[in-house]
Amino acid sequence: LEPGSFTALLGPSGCGKSTTLAMVAGLLTPTAGDVRLDGGSLLGVPAERRPVSLVFQKPLLFPHLSVEQNVAYGLLARGRPRVRRRTGALTGTASRQEVVTQVEEMLERVRLGGLGRRRVGELSGGQEQRVALARALVLRPRLLLLDEPFSQLDADLRAEMRTLVRELHDEADLTTLFVTHDQDEAVELADTIVLMLDGRLAGAGAPEAFYTSPPSVAAARFFGATNEVAGTVVHGHFRGPGPLEPALRLPTTAPEGPAVLVVRPEAVGLGGDVPALVTATRFAGSDVLVDTTLPDGQCLRVRVPLGTRVAVGDRVLLALDPERCTVFAQEALR
Repeated sequence: LEPGSFTALLGPSGCGKSTTLAMVAGLLTPTAGDVRLDGGSLLGVPAERRPVSLVFQKPLLFPHLSVEQNVAYGLLARGRPRVRRRTGALTGTASRQEVVTQVEEMLERVRLGGLGRRRVGELSGGQEQRVALARALVLRPRLLLLDEPFSQLDADLRAEMRTLVRELHDEADLTTLFVTHDQDEAVELADTIVLMLDGRLAGAGAPEAFYTSPPSVAAARFFGATNEVAGTVVHGHFRGPGPLEPALRLPTTAPEGPAVLVVRPEAVGLGGDVPALVTATRFAGSDVLVDTTLPDGQCLRVRVPLGTRVAVGDRVLLALDPERCTVFAQEALR
């Protein structure tokens, strides 16, 4: 990870994302390989001594402590002043005021100013997750790890928390590794996406690259490129088994022979020269998804603007933009 970067570790459930995060945090020991930070190995460093903070799916707050005590907990555990049990006040050495100031400032940054004395049970789900975030950030970690921290929030709160996390990252110039199975979250938040499939690295790069030039058919499928057309590459042109005539000239070099063309629904339009039969339409908010069948039986999904006049049974002509198509050798499907 580049220093100061925001990287999303993206993939379906069970692919190994959280396991990877746990190894970085020191909660699991890898059976092979290494975990290195700034050139030094972390394998011999216990979790509590690593300059890393981890925020889990669930806030995991201490219910018997107040908001400010939860946030201060990590500082106290590192030898700062202790919490007096009866009153809940921060007491101890001369650094007491420093801890209080850091906690108050952090609560302001996560938009919980004035709520420091509240108990955890009085908070909403979004507020609890902000407390967990504040508790992680107040330690000023070299690396912030986020393990799907928004997965249990509703849609509006998720959007709000995404904005907050990115703002905090930019303000503090953090290096952040964010685990998610949500493509939209990864694209919105991250500078770089690392895609994991079945425990393996399936690609890494800028978010837009996974849409414009996916590294594999599997990656394209994960990002919703639902159109795959079988055919053959001949002299820089993609020829379908019948429907794609004239042949589609490819903007980049592709291996000769059997191939599959991958194209996203929004990269297919109406008014071209590829004949198709409309088999289904589905409202999708600001646009309409149109399923079509080519003469050879292959299917293409098209995304058209809302209000486009198209109905089941219509015969249409489709247009494919070669600049937005990716071609893989047929063997890549195996």
